[in-house]
Amino acid sequence: MYKLRDDLAIVETVDMIAAIVDEPYSFGMIAAANGISDIYAMGGKPITAMNIVGFPSESMDISVLSRILQGAQAKLNEAGVILMGGHSVRNDEVKFGLSVTGTIHPEHIITKGGAKIGDSIVITKPIGAGILTTALKADMLPSPVTERLVAQMSRLNDKACQAMLEIGVHACTDVTGFALLGHSGEMAESSGTSIEIDSKKVPVIPEAMQFAHMGLIPEGMYANWEFRNTMVQAPGIDEDTMSILYDPQTSGGLLICVSPEKCPALLQRLHDLGVSQAAEIGRVVEAAPCSQIIVL
Repeated sequence: MYKLRDDLAIVETVDMIAAIVDEPYSFGMIAAANGISDIYAMGGKPITAMNIVGFPSESMDISVLSRILQGAQAKLNEAGVILMGGHSVRNDEVKFGLSVTGTIHPEHIITKGGAKIGDSIVITKPIGAGILTTALKADMLPSPVTERLVAQMSRLNDKACQAMLEIGVHACTDVTGFALLGHSGEMAESSGTSIEIDSKKVPVIPEAMQFAHMGLIPEGMYANWEFRNTMVQAPGIDEDTMSILYDPQTSGGLLICVSPEKCPALLQRLHDLGVSQAAEIGRVVEAAPCSQIIVL
């Protein structure tokens, strides 16, 4: 964040991902939605973007890159973001992302460090996308499931941002590569609190549990589990459920802390705006003695 004047600051973010779906246009949309998400998580308005491309031009037809850029442009148009240019390099595999600039009022910034004891925790998209993209790479994901997965990952978090700004919330982050438990851990540590998550209330893409049980687990899940294991208390929770809670997401939903009095209004507003799978999944509790994630 950079403050320009008392009522205006700019927010800068950058993200880049490898191709997680085969169809170039879909990948462009997903990467763009993913790149913009951090601006929405802070309560900002994205305004401009720059493309960042890694492409194997000697082994892949340039039409593939054109389709990726077209998909990204469509998503930028939807978000009202102006593409200012970009930069490309030769790379052994396809990678694409965005550098995004947004605007925000310096006094209205929403951070992940503002959670308060007693807050309700809301998530705006189901999890399990990492497991399903792993199944997709193994050619085991049915076409209808792939279509639903692409639709979810390419969905902007703009409506979720709108709802939390209208209702008023204490903290927010987006759920991406560090998974639900990892980003919850960041929020707890930044706020000096602990977080309880009711695993039965967490929305999960239905097929994710099936593939988790089959062992189609992304490598990033193991890294997330190893990194956060000492912070997480999950007595009696089965391994498949934990795999989903540690599953790295691409273009995941927002994770929001809101006062329990405002939580019903937030959920109603989210649902009114079409964020139909938003759900209350836990609460913020006192750190005793250090920040923890308690999975129930």
